[in-house]
Amino acid sequence: MQKDTSTTAPSTTSGRVRHRKRSNEVIPEVSKANGTQLLVNDKSKYKSMLIRAYSSVWMIGGFVLIIYMGHLYITAMVVVIQIFMARELFNLLRRAHEDRQLPGFRLLNWHFFFTAMLFVYGRILSQRLVNTVTSDMVLYRLVSNLIKYHMVICYSLYIAGFMWFILTLKKKMYKYQFGQYAWTHMILIVVFGQSSFTVASIFEGIFWFLLPATLIVINDIAAYIFGFFFGRTPLIKLSPKKTWEGFIGASVTTIISAFMLANIMGRSQWLTCPRKDLSTGWLHCDPGPLFKPESYPLQGWISHWFAWKEISILPIQWHSLCLGLFASIIAPFGGFFASGFKRAFKIKDFGDSIPGHGGITDRMDCQVDSFDVTIYKFIFNH
Repeated sequence: MQKDTSTTAPSTTSGRVRHRKRSNEVIPEVSKANGTQLLVNDKSKYKSMLIRAYSSVWMIGGFVLIIYMGHLYITAMVVVIQIFMARELFNLLRRAHEDRQLPGFRLLNWHFFFTAMLFVYGRILSQRLVNTVTSDMVLYRLVSNLIKYHMVICYSLYIAGFMWFILTLKKKMYKYQFGQYAWTHMILIVVFGQSSFTVASIFEGIFWFLLPATLIVINDIAAYIFGFFFGRTPLIKLSPKKTWEGFIGASVTTIISAFMLANIMGRSQWLTCPRKDLSTGWLHCDPGPLFKPESYPLQGWISHWFAWKEISILPIQWHSLCLGLFASIIAPFGGFFASGFKRAFKIKDFGDSIPGHGGITDRMDCQVDSFDVTIYKFIFNH
């Protein structure tokens, strides 16, 4: 009997060790990063491309319509995107068994979310809200008092949420609850950290929001197309389908597109004029020096080959080359970050709300660098 026990015990232990080792493996795709998962080798790539293209057409059409409607509607779109992103990220660490034992605990996540939203948007839109209600004295006084005590209100709401969290702590659930508390705050940093810059850019002129957002979309689409037809050299193990061919082709396409789009967008007052209030009327303003065309004479053999003697270029077009470079280099790293994030949680997508693309967070991963244009604009102006 002793002999049987001694022989079976090690086998059980080794079995457990092997089971743990398998469960801790990062993801099977790592072993396949030698090219078997590249799009050029994917047999179902055309079906996937059609689904992605169909969804992309609807998204681009809706985006163009919202841009036409104006600053306030663009801000509302950003808010909706933030809510969906937060919902997908909150669900990543959600456990149904623990949540059933903590009724109302899930509401605490949204309490912190909307408190952060009130803090961020209150600081950005406060003066514009005042400018909007100046004609009505009652509303003006109400809004003025809300803005005056804005910090106190936000601080009180956060402290209320903190006390709510402490009062809901339950024995044997401490680790899960504190993990959710930390996870919620990380989500707030990810969602509001970059979007606050985005909203500030919108009211400085839609141009400063639209150009970088468009360049990131172009970079993403171009990387997919070049990788789809020519991609053969893997770029990074975190994202096995990304290739050097897609990265280089997308970079060249994005920089050229930046120079051309800056010329088109920079001539529209609707896109370049800042909005001082929350109204939706048409805008008229004197374009700044960045949006006033400058003429450059064509000399040498160029003037003999072409009918034009000079070309007109907006100064912003030269700066757009830097923005295109930002979008080409930094935006893919937002995608790599999201890929690593998903592999850490062993999931394919953050959600399934967009056919062929995944969730809202999957589409917004590269947009994390769109606030670089705000930083660039700040440096240029100073």
